[in-house]
Amino acid sequence: MATDTLKSKPGAQGASGGVRRLLLENGALTALIVLVVAMSALSGDFLTADNLLNVGVQAAVTAILAFGVTFVIVSAGIDLSVGSVAALSATVLAWSATEAGIPVALAVLLSVATGIACGLVNGFLISYGKLPPFIATLAMLSVGRGLSLVISQGSPIAFPESVSHLGDTLGGWLPVPVLVMIVMGLITAFVLGRTYIGRSMYAIGGNEEAARLSGLRVKRQKLAIYAFSGLFAAAAGIVLASRLSSAQPQAAQGYELDAIAAVVIGGASLAGGTGKASGTLIGALILAVLRNGLNLLSVSAFWQQVVIGVVIALAVLLDTLRRKAGATTPAAGTSGGGNRGKQALTYVVAAVVAVAVVGATSLLHNGSSGGTSKKVGLSLSTLNNPFFVQIRDGAEEQAKKLGVDLTVTDAQNDASQQANQLQNFTSEGLSSIIVNPVDSDAAGPSVRSANKDDIPVIAVDRGVNDAETAALVASDNVEGGALGAKALAEKLGGKGTIAILQGQAGTSASRERGAGFAAGLKEYPGIKVVAKQPADFDRTKGLDVMTNLLQAHPDIDGVFAENDEMALGAIKALGSKAGKSVQVVGFDGTPDGLKAVQGGTLFASVAQQPKELGRIAVQNALRAAEDKKVEQTVKVPVKVVTKENVAGFEG
Repeated sequence: MATDTLKSKPGAQGASGGVRRLLLENGALTALIVLVVAMSALSGDFLTADNLLNVGVQAAVTAILAFGVTFVIVSAGIDLSVGSVAALSATVLAWSATEAGIPVALAVLLSVATGIACGLVNGFLISYGKLPPFIATLAMLSVGRGLSLVISQGSPIAFPESVSHLGDTLGGWLPVPVLVMIVMGLITAFVLGRTYIGRSMYAIGGNEEAARLSGLRVKRQKLAIYAFSGLFAAAAGIVLASRLSSAQPQAAQGYELDAIAAVVIGGASLAGGTGKASGTLIGALILAVLRNGLNLLSVSAFWQQVVIGVVIALAVLLDTLRRKAGATTPAAGTSGGGNRGKQALTYVVAAVVAVAVVGATSLLHNGSSGGTSKKVGLSLSTLNNPFFVQIRDGAEEQAKKLGVDLTVTDAQNDASQQANQLQNFTSEGLSSIIVNPVDSDAAGPSVRSANKDDIPVIAVDRGVNDAETAALVASDNVEGGALGAKALAEKLGGKGTIAILQGQAGTSASRERGAGFAAGLKEYPGIKVVAKQPADFDRTKGLDVMTNLLQAHPDIDGVFAENDEMALGAIKALGSKAGKSVQVVGFDGTPDGLKAVQGGTLFASVAQQPKELGRIAVQNALRAAEDKKVEQTVKVPVKVVTKENVAGFEG
């Protein structure tokens, strides 16, 4: 691997043996070089200064988390809670500095203390509670995320401006997140290679019982190890929130898996005893280069997950081959000067080879024409929802009709991932960008970057805060919520009890639809809301939540779901009651929702005509790219669709 100094079995001789050893010892570094060369050859937009800085920024949060996880994995542990701890720490900082009025410096210390406290709890449960690390940190994953939602009440909190500068650049070109990543990497390398606790980590990971018998206080060491992991998670959370200018309670979901993957790809063994900071950095860069390059090549986000999974599997396979070859890793800090010199020489040679090959491949793109068609990027909040799939379909139909080269990306409801995608669009120099924000505040910094490069941005379905958009193409979610309240209340005759299934906490769509429904319901004092629970815009969760609510409220008369997917889940839970004794109203007008309306199980859906949103967004993106006049706000009317008018409705 890239960071392990290995000793092969006697008998491995000759040129082939030397090449084999070189590849095994520097597998991650080799993979990174191959990836950079391949992406440079395939995309002329990859090897630009702006895009390479994008890669560094996009790797920063994962790398900082991974540095903390490196301590844990070296000691043969695992930490699944770092993503939730990062979100919790950022939320604590934002809430303390804004809502509680605590001085920013003290709020930062409180945020860091929160991360350390979470790590200490993990360490205590593992060392003294005898819980397996997987279980203890899985519990903290849930607790941390829950506390983040409780503190923020499910809504993003604006980040203090003085701390938000961590997401800016120095001198207008050097990103601060990259500097923070380098500093945290140097701290990790120092702790692992030059301190007593670092040597203890390797000893515990190599053989915990032997470490205990040799006099190490293993329980106390584990407390410190997990505290380090919590500290680094807090730092990552602050950097992430700074990039997004807001603390997102749902931020960093799944990042713990990326962090673990970066550590393993970088050469650490999940069995413990091996791993270094430089390898972890290389692992994080590999993931960032993969995502960045695949975005530039317009590869589907779904296939990106497949590719990254294959890379992780290959990294573990290489580690297995390395260990079967008889490789061993010396204890931290004990490698000789010759080995250090050899490793440094390897890095220098690798850098020279990479620069030479990349320079040669970049010539492939010199002088190539970009074609006459306009290139437009569309970043959707998620494609795991039929409503947004229809927006994509409408956009693609219109793009084909107008001769526009449209690239579609899926942010998977991750504001940070969407920020990366928008940065990639900007570095490509697209004619215009269409964004359906995961969060209106979090999209602001990336859209401002596009503004600086004079790339017009069209917002679709949701607006962007604190940034300039050429147009907002949207339905009125507040009006739609009010129409849903009116339709349900009138169907119930102005009296009865109802339950509300809310969307994903923190999203503007959920807030606006909920607010509109609440406002509309004020006109009907005979309607009482007896239960209100989030089901994350998901059909399966809608089924589960509705099943649970029926245990406490079996006699409800109606249900309002903030999208059709949750409404369909509720219908499944209601069974024969749906459309008869219990009336259900959904939102979006998706194909499955309209079928349910036609079948009578769903009373009504507040239809937004998502395909029309996509079509109009592309039309306006092209007009803006051609410097033609564009309306600042384009409203696509919503419509309550019932069994009486569903036959004539087209989304």
